[in-house]
Amino acid sequence: MNNSRRKQLEDIREKLEKLRDGLETVMDDEQNAFDNLTEGLQATMRGQAMEEAIENMSSAIDAIDEAIGYIEEASI
Repeated sequence: MNNSRRKQLEDIREKLEKLRDGLETVMDDEQNAFDNLTEGLQATMRGQAMEEAIENMSSAIDAIDEAIGYIEEASI
């Protein structure tokens, strides 16, 4: 791989890391909001939707981490 393509991959990796960081911030905020609900509200449809959103964001973060790993392997 030439230096130009390596640089392109590095730029993409950096963008993915920034996206992951932003997603982690949103997920942490949602988790804090969920944790601040009473147990009764956590059990409601709204609470369950919040919990599902947190799980989905966590899965997205894992997927981004996996993509970053593939990019790092490709740029060796």
